[in-house]
Amino acid sequence: MITAAQVKELREKTGAGMMDCKKVLTETDGNEEKAIELLRERGIMKAAKKSDRIAAEGLVNAYVSDDKKVGALVEVNAETDFVAKNTEFQEFVKNVVKQVALNNPKDVEELLAQKSLEDANLTVQEVLTNKIATIGENMNIRRFVRFESENGMIVSYIHGEGKIGVLVELEGADETVGKDVCMQIAAARPEFLSEADVPADRLEKEKEILKAQVVNEGKPEAVAEKIVAGRLGKFYSEICLLNQEFVKDPSKKVGQMVEEKKGKVVKFARFEKGEGLEKREENFAEEVAKQLQ
Repeated sequence: MITAAQVKELREKTGAGMMDCKKVLTETDGNEEKAIELLRERGIMKAAKKSDRIAAEGLVNAYVSDDKKVGALVEVNAETDFVAKNTEFQEFVKNVVKQVALNNPKDVEELLAQKSLEDANLTVQEVLTNKIATIGENMNIRRFVRFESENGMIVSYIHGEGKIGVLVELEGADETVGKDVCMQIAAARPEFLSEADVPADRLEKEKEILKAQVVNEGKPEAVAEKIVAGRLGKFYSEICLLNQEFVKDPSKKVGQMVEEKKGKVVKFARFEKGEGLEKREENFAEEVAKQLQ
């Protein structure tokens, strides 16, 4: 019987994950020395040492089933843009996004615990750990989204070789309209589908800002509310997909364009590689100096 204390101690010594530590301790009947050897043999200790490195590069990828009813979007991060061009890494990302679509994990933790499509003898976590060891960079599956449509279709778009990915659920219209909507989302970065989806606190904050602007412009308090109401239209046109000017025909709103095609956008997701993550700052002179030493 392997105790929690044994797992904790091995984890502290090696930096390997809890599940990896428990597994090797079980395989070695609790022999810590042999367990450490197993971790080293499998490259897991090597991978663990890389786990504190910033991974803000990588790839965004999408998968849509042949019948267009199920789709997924995933972001997998690595340390450098160079790894994103590695065919082994690219294949791993493809397998991960397909796994999300087919197996429907509830979150990243559950996804990592599933048996991998790449190797049925290993979990996704174990495959990832092996990739970290062989490729030599810290990597992680950051996030994913999965759509399933009963009455419509799922459409995807990947821009810039995996820099930006979009997933859209559409009803009524054809795939061409879906692609136009996807490209709109990639280019114009909407945060919400419609005005109704903007959170109340976000709207109130914007109203406060706009009112302060109006007052600072010297407008009377009595007309401030009307001016704010007018300016909210611009706010909505920036952050709501259906209110945005359609990139391919600015005389129309996106919502109008979709309606004319007898369609309806149900929901969308947009991932941009590394957004919100701290980027590693490279100092070329320091890097060269280190290599010379």
